[in-house]
Amino acid sequence: MIKYLGSKRALVPLIERVVEELPVRSVCDLFAGTTRVGQALRASGLRVVSNDLASYSEAFGHAYIAADERVDRVRIRRLLAQLDALPGRPGYFTRAFCEQARYLRPDNGARVDAIRAEIDALATSPVERGILLTALVEAADRVDSTVGLQMAYLKRWAPRARNRLELREPTPVPGPAGTVLREDANALAPALDVDLAYVDPPYNQHSYFSNYHVWETLVRGDEPETYGIANKRVDCRERKSPWNSRRLAAAALDDLLERIATPWLVVSCNAEGFHAPDAVQERLSRRGHVARLPVDVRRYVGAQIGIHAPSGEKVGRVSHLRTTEYLFVAGPDRRAVERAAGLRAAA
Repeated sequence: MIKYLGSKRALVPLIERVVEELPVRSVCDLFAGTTRVGQALRASGLRVVSNDLASYSEAFGHAYIAADERVDRVRIRRLLAQLDALPGRPGYFTRAFCEQARYLRPDNGARVDAIRAEIDALATSPVERGILLTALVEAADRVDSTVGLQMAYLKRWAPRARNRLELREPTPVPGPAGTVLREDANALAPALDVDLAYVDPPYNQHSYFSNYHVWETLVRGDEPETYGIANKRVDCRERKSPWNSRRLAAAALDDLLERIATPWLVVSCNAEGFHAPDAVQERLSRRGHVARLPVDVRRYVGAQIGIHAPSGEKVGRVSHLRTTEYLFVAGPDRRAVERAAGLRAAA
């Protein structure tokens, strides 16, 4: 299971049940991330449009949302075995993320460099490329030395970092093949031709582009200038989003909700983020009937680990270990919304 801040793992069963209550056959996940929600909805029989500005999300989308029975799985397994057998060749990734920083051990970084250099030459389609890149990102995630964010790394190597990086085939997802986009959600919204939009926007000042810059660089295959102890891409400084601004986030959400052309909306909201649940509910009420479903969840992994000094000594105290995620459903059919309102996720 890939480590991702804001993952909707705890909400997925509820999202599936909510959507089952609605008269929809197609959905767009506007902030798809690792595509966890899109995968579940595809498996439930919906046609999914997976959208995100992140390059790594586009790769996940091709692997899990667009890939269908036309993919030659025998060939994929042969390519993965071929890539997995490559000897390490230290390059940019090893220097930037294993020597100047400590995300992976250098021996695994050298294998990332060797494998990434071959993928573009071997892949014959965007879907095939996405599958191979997803296998590499997931392999790197299994042997990294972080707590799930790439803003910093552990001072001592995590035990898993000593394991050999190993490529595995991304598990095929059943259901109709979907579409993968990499567009600004607000710009895309008016053109959506689906029954439902799932909206899970960034909710605090930390951008996903910065939080997962190592994946972004790995998937892009470029060699950007970097800065800081985390060796972030310099364009992390330049790429600013209103979603990561307390002053601008509410207006960005208002604009998005006004632009979305779908009859049905499902919106996620974290109690600790910029978007106050009462305000979100009020905005959605302009679209029709609204239900709000709270879900008690564990906070991000860093809160579970606690606060540590640079020496590694635990200091301070984390104020709380659990929080509330809210799931809103809005649309024109009161009875369908009321049925959804009767649902609750397991804690």
